[in-house]
Amino acid sequence: MLTGKFKEALPLLETLTTAGYEAYFVGGSVRDVILNRPIADVDIATSAYPEEVKKLFSHTIDTGIQHGTVTVMMEKEGYEITTFRTESTYQDYRRPDEVTFVRSLKEDLKRRDFTMNAIAMDQFGILHDPYQGQAAIVAQIIEAVGIADERFSEDALRMMRALRFVSQLGFTLELATKNAIKNNRALLEHIAVERCYVEMTKLLLGSNVQQGLALITDTNIYQHLPGLAEAATSLEKLQTINWPSERQPQLVWTLFCSEVAPLEAKRFLKKWKASNEMMTAVSHALTYYQTVPVWSSLTLYDAGEATITLVEQLKRAHNIATDTTEILEQYHQLPIQNRHQLAVSGHDLMLWLEKAPGAWIATLIRKIEVAVVEGLLANEASAIREWVENEN
Repeated sequence: MLTGKFKEALPLLETLTTAGYEAYFVGGSVRDVILNRPIADVDIATSAYPEEVKKLFSHTIDTGIQHGTVTVMMEKEGYEITTFRTESTYQDYRRPDEVTFVRSLKEDLKRRDFTMNAIAMDQFGILHDPYQGQAAIVAQIIEAVGIADERFSEDALRMMRALRFVSQLGFTLELATKNAIKNNRALLEHIAVERCYVEMTKLLLGSNVQQGLALITDTNIYQHLPGLAEAATSLEKLQTINWPSERQPQLVWTLFCSEVAPLEAKRFLKKWKASNEMMTAVSHALTYYQTVPVWSSLTLYDAGEATITLVEQLKRAHNIATDTTEILEQYHQLPIQNRHQLAVSGHDLMLWLEKAPGAWIATLIRKIEVAVVEGLLANEASAIREWVENEN
């Protein structure tokens, strides 16, 4: 009996099979249901060609029709339905030069990356597994479908995906697959950095991150990743830190940069084409980690809660004793947590001192902030006005 996301999408399979076509759930959702893992969404593969799919459903979108994919809208939800296909050579190690639609499920599954991802499930919940993906899942191994060298030359990012799956699932790499990664690792240089960044982030978020990091060095893949060519020793150190069980992207990249680029995090992350928000968060956290051994009221105020939290997590990962709960309590007990909470504005200062706008406003506001945060001045307009007039 199909449940959850599969049950919701079942009418699509039934429509296709009633019309005389084959249709199956495929890919990660099938793997994850076997592993008892949460399922985000489902993908459907069918023997129906794109134009045949479009004739069966009233609301479709040509999301990737040249590669056989049509999105079918059902109750405001979009489902990707892709025609069985075979693929030709890959000139850019990412996209096939030519796609040929076929009617054979086995031929379609043959082009997929790993055996655990080459399992299909029909509308009755029966699994179709021509490449022994279930056996690989039971054995907890990641192995390429067919000849590993061919799979990685088709799409070099699959090498990063393999390491990411090791981190996420705790599986081991099948020997031929691992050797193929070593042999083809240089092909990663043809892959868009943004795609590598996504896979590396998922690897760092995995519950078995140390295993994933170990493979980055074991396979020498690091030599072809941005900014890591000389980072073998740092990558080995990362395998020994205490990775917290609950992680988010800013934290894992902060931990990563604490070893591979502690003084140049921003420049390093720029090579990975990380967002400005990521670069700023990581570089700020590392700056405070390196320069503030003990928090004061002012450093807590200047850092802010997000940076404080990252720094504290970084300390624990590196076995530095700290009391995060107490430190966050100190932060929340500050008279103000940001400039907007000050009881006065620049406009007030101009009125009180009868002065024109200028750089002096920011300088004076900073002096007021420091006095308030350090408990030398009450955050009240009258008290601040008296203090300002006495100071000026």
